[in-house]
Amino acid sequence: MPKDAKSARDPRYDILFEPVKIGPVTAKNRFYQVPHCNGGGYRDPSAAAQMRNIKAQGGWGVIFTEQVEMHHTSEITPFIELRLWEDKDIPGLARMAEAMKTDGALAGIELAYSGVNGGNLYTKEVPMAPSTSPILTFYKDPVSARAMDKEDIRNLRRWHRNACLRAKTAGYDIIELYGAHGFGVIQHFLSPLTNQRSDEYGGSLENRARLFRELISECKDAVGDSIAISVRLSLEEIGGLENPEVRDMISMNADLPDLWDLGHGTWEDCSGPSRFTEEGAQEPLVRGIKELTDKPVVGVGRFTSPDAMVSQIKRGVLDFIGAARPSIADPFIPRKIDEGRVEDIRECIGCNICVTGDMTMSISRCTQNPTFMEEWRKGWHPEEIDAKGASETVLIIGSGPAGLEAARAAGERGYQVALAEAGTELGGRVALECKLPGLATWGRVRDYRQHQISQMPNVEVYYDSRLSAQDVLDFGFENVAIATGSTWRRDGVARHNLLPIPMDAAMPIFTPDDLMAGNLPEGGHIVLYDDDHYYMGGVLAELLVQKGLEVTLVTPANLVSEWTLNTLEQHRIQARMIELGVHIVTAQAVTAVTGQGATLNCAFTGRTSNVDCDAAVMVTCRMPNDDLWQALKAREDEWENAGIKKIERIGDANAPAPIAWATYAGHRFARELDVTRAQDELPFRREVTELAPKEAFR
Repeated sequence: MPKDAKSARDPRYDILFEPVKIGPVTAKNRFYQVPHCNGGGYRDPSAAAQMRNIKAQGGWGVIFTEQVEMHHTSEITPFIELRLWEDKDIPGLARMAEAMKTDGALAGIELAYSGVNGGNLYTKEVPMAPSTSPILTFYKDPVSARAMDKEDIRNLRRWHRNACLRAKTAGYDIIELYGAHGFGVIQHFLSPLTNQRSDEYGGSLENRARLFRELISECKDAVGDSIAISVRLSLEEIGGLENPEVRDMISMNADLPDLWDLGHGTWEDCSGPSRFTEEGAQEPLVRGIKELTDKPVVGVGRFTSPDAMVSQIKRGVLDFIGAARPSIADPFIPRKIDEGRVEDIRECIGCNICVTGDMTMSISRCTQNPTFMEEWRKGWHPEEIDAKGASETVLIIGSGPAGLEAARAAGERGYQVALAEAGTELGGRVALECKLPGLATWGRVRDYRQHQISQMPNVEVYYDSRLSAQDVLDFGFENVAIATGSTWRRDGVARHNLLPIPMDAAMPIFTPDDLMAGNLPEGGHIVLYDDDHYYMGGVLAELLVQKGLEVTLVTPANLVSEWTLNTLEQHRIQARMIELGVHIVTAQAVTAVTGQGATLNCAFTGRTSNVDCDAAVMVTCRMPNDDLWQALKAREDEWENAGIKKIERIGDANAPAPIAWATYAGHRFARELDVTRAQDELPFRREVTELAPKEAFR
């Protein structure tokens, strides 16, 4: 629908589109994209800027950067965020602000001084904090922060004023000071965990809030009356600044900032995965805070339902609907609600795969939105796609996440699409995994695409259609995508065992495919061997316990589901295993399965031990189901005569990976139909660093 078209929204949602004042500026509606990382930062600023521009097109009233390091004495290498260390950083951030402010959005910048959370591994500066403390970084760097003296605090205040002036020059409407998630110096001064000072900056809550008051007041004075100053705080810090004291602090300083941006607690709490955290989980902590201040309050809760959003506003819980992950999954949530297209919203599934881009210092992905962070790099728009090219027809074999996304995107381009599913249900692995404990929201990957396809007359779905190579050649489709998925191995091969391990036929062996199909061990003690390290091992252990089985989870890693450190859920997964009574054996690999049990091998010493069991479950790695591809590849000389221009295997059929990799592969297949590229040309754009002049090295 054109931007100037008349709104078709349900009147129930009108309240979401009311303008709201934030100090001297006014947001056009109540949709507030809170700061979120994206893996781009200073390395990929154009990608980050265009991603935020898409949010503006999508109708968000307020759009924020991620955290921006405001001074070189506090940086969080190896993580890649934005930087505002000096005037040279202004042009890039100005370009980002300009991109964010299109379509009437307010541009916000989150200034961060990380203090005890910044190891300064790049700048080699000595970290500073309220009190002497070990650095509390993710990697537990063997570095300490020294306690700030009065001169340091005066410098800190000056650095904040300078950063605010630079942000003003860059064109931002809102400047937010970061004091949440344990990542900001404001929180470090407020918290009795990190502030053990005995001077006027320590002790009582009023003293611990002194720096907060100084920074807000001085930043306001610095930028004048045209820019709003907000603060981001955690609502809860277990053992530290807990919720009652947060409320006291807000009450004491009710009208000092122009807006209160309130997160749950730690980042793990604030971005709780759907497996453990329901939509709107923050409400018990934030309810009633609006009564303490006349300034607007924004909070988060992985809101995807407009009815839940309206409820938060009407009940006086929040003034703004804050969103990070939902705005990634669908940057056009506001416009879709405004246009009466609620059913077209791509709902966040809460898998936190987006977080892994930041945690692995790479470009972020989204399971639901494969265009995320590819808006500039590849020119992919989440709601717009090029019309079809010269060819007409597409056959997609397999309806898992890759196949469904390929069918949806190719159908949107205008191709005549046939989607062949060997079974009687769409969704592939998603249809099975969403039935496992805690993974129900993952079904949205299937549901969104199934609904979109159902509205397309040019996409036909065929069930019970297991195709052979001859079938594909006989049909004569011009483009073919093989999205036949993968199968879990049962021979123990994965990261630790690169070759199959000895297995006694007397011991029942199960795989995740068996368990998801309802074929479970009959009883007794189960050894579950997890050399996958993502969510599946923990989820299946929980399933087995629910069925009344005794489970020993064995992993060669030092933690259960170790890779989920990157999705902010490892601690919860291991805690769940302990609560369920699962026996946990870490740093041990299963190297053989006997008739009586499993032989374990210490990951460090190689020493062996044995554990008795009645059955074993192998959560190791997966093999592509690529027999059809191999058969067609062997007959490649027949493709042209059959009218075939392109056959490509996509998703798990090409290389098994998380679901986000599959939706990305399906989308890429559809985008690249009838597109030619020069040989050896990069398939994406990247930033190129300007070299220093030669004389700089003399």
